Amino acid sequence: MILLKRKIADLIEEHLKSGSERILLIDGARQVGKTYIIRHVGKKLFPNFIEINMLEDSIGDRLFENAKTIDDFYLRVSAIKGERMGEAKDTLIFIDEIQAYPHLLTMLKFLRDDNRFTYIASGSLLGVTLAQTTSIPIGSIRKVRMFPLDFEEFLYASGMNAFAIDALRKKFEARESLDEAMHAKIMDLFKRYLLVGGLPAAVNAYLDTKNIQAVREIQREIHDYYAADASKYDEENKLKIRRIYDQIPSNLENKKKRVVAQRIEGKKGSTFANYEDEFEYLISAGIALNVQAISTPTFPLIESSGKNLLKLYLNDVGILTAILYGNNIRAILEDERSINLGSVYESVVASELIAHGFNLFYYDNRSKGEVDYLIDDYDSLSAVPMEVKSGKDYTVHSALNNFVKNDDYHVKKAFVLSNAREITTNGKITYLPIYDVMFFRT
Repeated sequence: MILLKRKIADLIEEHLKSGSERILLIDGARQVGKTYIIRHVGKKLFPNFIEINMLEDSIGDRLFENAKTIDDFYLRVSAIKGERMGEAKDTLIFIDEIQAYPHLLTMLKFLRDDNRFTYIASGSLLGVTLAQTTSIPIGSIRKVRMFPLDFEEFLYASGMNAFAIDALRKKFEARESLDEAMHAKIMDLFKRYLLVGGLPAAVNAYLDTKNIQAVREIQREIHDYYAADASKYDEENKLKIRRIYDQIPSNLENKKKRVVAQRIEGKKGSTFANYEDEFEYLISAGIALNVQAISTPTFPLIESSGKNLLKLYLNDVGILTAILYGNNIRAILEDERSINLGSVYESVVASELIAHGFNLFYYDNRSKGEVDYLIDDYDSLSAVPMEVKSGKDYTVHSALNNFVKNDDYHVKKAFVLSNAREITTNGKITYLPIYDVMFFRT
């Protein structure tokens, strides 16, 4: 297995070196690489590295099930890793899959106050678990979400170095177009990313074998694993959760792409309120990415968002292309005219922007049309509209034109992302190559 460069590794290392009084808690969907990267950084920094997987414990010895005090906790750690229990400066205790024992989330505060060792924790479904935890250790934890590899990390995995990526970033910042050869190279890698996605197991399979069938098999297994996971944590609503999750790809193939409540179970009169818990589960679990509708955008966008219109995307574009196209790579690599890649391009933009810290919204106005994405611009204190185009008609966007012209919205800039090489600006609208989304930051 290749050691994949993950940008979150720097954050983890900086936190562990900082002497922070908060325990770092890495949240994220399963199979995004949380355990692997924490183990890598932890072993590098600490001579005594203790890793305890609470999910494995919960289906095995259940040693930590009744650990209600810090002394109980230390006794159980000593029973399995006693030889590695040194001092705070040289001992890191990594509590993996902490959601298996929610009471340990509360205990983190007391472990931190005791200061006998250094700690880090990770888990899946932490949004769900914390919402159900009676005593959240506010002020004692720093929760950071981890995602699959973004496109920049995929470039590193594909052999590109920091110097090259920094050069690409400078070109983007200066709004300078790449030459034909470099554009073709980055577009080729971008299309491969659409096929492979960012799940570490799939990326490693691609790097090791270049076999799309091997990659697709991993993606299908993880997709099934995500869908099956719901039944473990929400017995009452698991069928609804599964149905919503399974409908995401077909929803994205519709013109509007949004979730329609009445289609979830085929019940007339169903509303979003009937499925709020199910949506929250999928989003908190990190396996679905949410984009909320806004009809009258004002900064900050969260204040004018509505909950009755919603788009959901899968957390990994590779899973989406596996579902839509299977082992047929021509649909993406060869730009087949009969294939509309709109949903795929929108998905990868959603995953990039969310991984880079943006809350995502889209513009939906019955009389003025729809714009794919809205993001907050904290420099100009205004909303920034973005359109994503997979075809050659990327300059055709009437809804975006109307949005930009609306004086009430105070638009300072807008973007269109497409396959086109040249970076150009027309009024407030800047046209960018689709791969430049990797450089958008909050």
